[in-house]
Amino acid sequence: MTHTVHPYAHRLGIIRDWKSRWFAGGKQEFRDNLKTDELIRRFLKKRLRGTYTSGIEIERSANELHIILSTARPGLVIGRSGENATKLRKELSEAIHKVNPAERRTLKLDIVEVRQPETDAAVVAYMVAEGLERRMPFRRVLKQTIEKVIAVREVEGVRITISGRLGGAEMSRKEELKRGRIPLQTFRADIDFAHEEAYLPYGVIGIKVWIYRGNIYQDNKRGASRSAAPSSARA
Repeated sequence: MTHTVHPYAHRLGIIRDWKSRWFAGGKQEFRDNLKTDELIRRFLKKRLRGTYTSGIEIERSANELHIILSTARPGLVIGRSGENATKLRKELSEAIHKVNPAERRTLKLDIVEVRQPETDAAVVAYMVAEGLERRMPFRRVLKQTIEKVIAVREVEGVRITISGRLGGAEMSRKEELKRGRIPLQTFRADIDFAHEEAYLPYGVIGIKVWIYRGNIYQDNKRGASRSAAPSSARA
């Protein structure tokens, strides 16, 4: 039997790192940290919908809780003179203390810009969801998005799948469009994956996106990460 594995988890320790990075002193601390991480991700996903936020990374040190937000629209998250980022940081801090009153670390929030939104699966998935929620024909949304993504030089393959009551049909079905190649079983293949949901009057449409950005080899892994390092803003 075959097993479907998440493309990100499949490459952990090879070309990917964990999205939550910390050590717990005991079982209780581990439970509290895990609960806090889940709250942070749920809170930010709901609060930042529409800002093209693609990734949330969490780091903990002895005195600091560091959250790194990757977004294609940093201006919306930061706001004028940083007022949105300050408000977000305050709301997030209050939510964390409700769930985990023992949390005493200083909260630091970094907003990182995604340089090329078309190479990020989470951003592309939200672009598809946005088109569907605007009641555009789903086939046109798929085709336009695929063409936009595959036109980027770094992208070697893209696959988008949508499923649900497409076009308001009585019976749900699945539609898929693919360009290029997606080598899921190659560990060094830099494949970004994301799933999103479009909320329509007749139900929820599920969206999955795979983007293949070439292979990453050990000798050029550091150089590639340095050259692609995006600018950031702190709150």
